[in-house]
Amino acid sequence: MMETCRLIVIGTSMGGLTALEEVLSRLPENFQTPVVVVLHRSVDSTGGLVQLLRRHSRVRVKEPLDKEPILPGHVYIAPPDYHLMVDESSFALSTDAPELYARPSIDVLFETAAEAYGAGVVAVVMTGASSDGARGAAKVKAAGGMVIVQNPQTAESPLMPQAALRATATDRVLDLAEIGSCLSDICEYGTSSDGGKQPPPGATAALGARPGE
Repeated sequence: MMETCRLIVIGTSMGGLTALEEVLSRLPENFQTPVVVVLHRSVDSTGGLVQLLRRHSRVRVKEPLDKEPILPGHVYIAPPDYHLMVDESSFALSTDAPELYARPSIDVLFETAAEAYGAGVVAVVMTGASSDGARGAAKVKAAGGMVIVQNPQTAESPLMPQAALRATATDRVLDLAEIGSCLSDICEYGTSSDGGKQPPPGATAALGARPGE
């Protein structure tokens, strides 16, 4: 079983808005694990992205500020033209040089998450037209975290998922429609070695059955 799920990091690029709308729509209102997202977008992108994603998410969506605490029950979207990094309790924003022509960089986020959260990280690589995220996914896996990759056949641009699959062993390769529900399952219960749900003792009594179960 993986360590308690403490942080989810998601990286995506071309086609990412549609992919994020799908994933976030599957998270329940009481979803508590913080989700941190890097979506490649233009330097002059406005807050309209957050507004769009809020229409599809029952979890609060926002752009974090430098030094802002990482709170449960939030989806954080990297601001345009800043690298977004995490430590055990807060965010940091950086204007260091772009990596693989990208700022924010998926690799930068994933690598800092692996360092700070180790086996408590779940990294998700979705549709995109570069190899950003592959190096970071490998760091997450090496730290004992979980790596989920969108099935390239369901990606608007398969290059990013394919690069991640080449870079490291993955725990799941999922169609886009499956990713959000999988995250909900993993972060509510963790997963057993055979991929089945493994609720901790008393979890069902404490949390109550989820709708549809």
